[in-house]
Amino acid sequence: MARVGAIEFGGISVAKLNLMAYDLGASSGRAMLGEFDGKKIEISELHRFLNEPVQLCRRFCWDIQREFFEMKAGLLKAQRAGLKIDGIGIDTWGVDFGLLNKNGDLMGIPVHYRDSRTEGVMEKAFEIVPKDKIFEETGLAFMNFNTLYQLLAMRLEGDPALDAARTMLFVPDLLAYFFTGEMATEYTIASTSQMINPRTRDWAKDLLEKLNIPTGMLTGIQPAGTVRGHLLGQIQEELGVGAIPVIAVGSHDTASAVASVPAQKDATFAYLSSGTWSLLGAEMPHPVISPEVMAANYTNEGGISGTTRLLKNIMGLWIIQECKREWDRRADAVDFAGLVKMAEGAKPFMAQIDVDDPRFMAPGNMPARIQEYCRETHQEVPQSRGEISRVVYESLALKYRWGVERLEKDLLGKHVDVLHIVGGGSKNEMLNKFTASAIGRPVVAGPSEGTAIGNLLVQAMALGEISGLDQLREVVRVSFPTQEYLPERQEGWDDAYANLLKLMGE
Repeated sequence: MARVGAIEFGGISVAKLNLMAYDLGASSGRAMLGEFDGKKIEISELHRFLNEPVQLCRRFCWDIQREFFEMKAGLLKAQRAGLKIDGIGIDTWGVDFGLLNKNGDLMGIPVHYRDSRTEGVMEKAFEIVPKDKIFEETGLAFMNFNTLYQLLAMRLEGDPALDAARTMLFVPDLLAYFFTGEMATEYTIASTSQMINPRTRDWAKDLLEKLNIPTGMLTGIQPAGTVRGHLLGQIQEELGVGAIPVIAVGSHDTASAVASVPAQKDATFAYLSSGTWSLLGAEMPHPVISPEVMAANYTNEGGISGTTRLLKNIMGLWIIQECKREWDRRADAVDFAGLVKMAEGAKPFMAQIDVDDPRFMAPGNMPARIQEYCRETHQEVPQSRGEISRVVYESLALKYRWGVERLEKDLLGKHVDVLHIVGGGSKNEMLNKFTASAIGRPVVAGPSEGTAIGNLLVQAMALGEISGLDQLREVVRVSFPTQEYLPERQEGWDDAYANLLKLMGE
């Protein structure tokens, strides 16, 4: 293992690790450098690139070839900077996949989870296997874009690729295959698919066979923190680098983000990974598969070191991102900080929306959809960018309250003392303040680069430099500052929450 530098701690020489995290999100990707000295980690961005999906005829797809090209560009930048990289980890969004033929070649282009092919497919699955049976087998929330329904959509369409496929790999595993030639599946990313039994931590093959989904294309499952392989010789030669190990980290970006939550050992906390999606939940030692979890549409996904992420998918900042996209198209562009400033000056509590209403899922004219929702529900209709933004931010905070209360009352049976917010959304001070007031308890925000940090430190764990999850979080606490927000005035929040519950039919 090539390492650079050495730092003294109490007379003991500790080698420095240079690690690279590839963190791919719904709109951009980054190559992040982590310099770990055994006690603290420093991070910096080496390369950033757009990750824009493409509409190809009738399919909304990921530009996977461009993603891989840009990832190699990031590694080349490290090489040109004289950095010897000791490990590489890849994390992405969940559920999407690529299919390989018998020669190991990619068949087609991975389809985006927001593609329309799964519309109505979940209900068709329930006609074959009842909904409660699927939940009992998988413990996963019902989302129409889950891998299970994407594959069933292919079967119902008669897509020949499904039967021709020899291997299915989720996106981070597919990219790792491009780097190493090794085919395997990391557990946290597989756990997003609704194809895994969380009790056995293996494929739910009986369920898949009932839905006529081939199981021969599924690979063995590896836990996060497994060294997948090393860079292919051709890539070493192309980029002028050595045989760098590629490590299966928490390949689902939320798994990496939750690993970075700087909570104290044995603390009773909830977490919110805040970005395009808001993932709100609690870390559990085992899956919780109960009627209450199913009714709340919470999900049991894999975490680091054998933990389970009991969480709720909430639409998140996607709504404000889509609003900004529409406003930028037809008006003077304003950055997100400008939208927050506009929202701060807007009337409070003029309306609420259920951010998880299906109409807010697809791209399109989001401001018009918000206004339509308010008209349909007989509320005051926001008009300006500031008013619409405030409705979104307040509604997000209120939905977080709903999520925390469901955790306490129906799922955990105990009080949640604090909500930790990690990810890019943790930098939004107004939303953090709204959230603390809405949930009536402290919010601790940061680190904002939680996903990359979790990715990097799981690499260090795989390389034997960190003993486990508790030590990983200790490194986070000493390496990155956080900001605490306490509940402020409560006027209006309770009434607005009661209205949201009414809108949700509760």
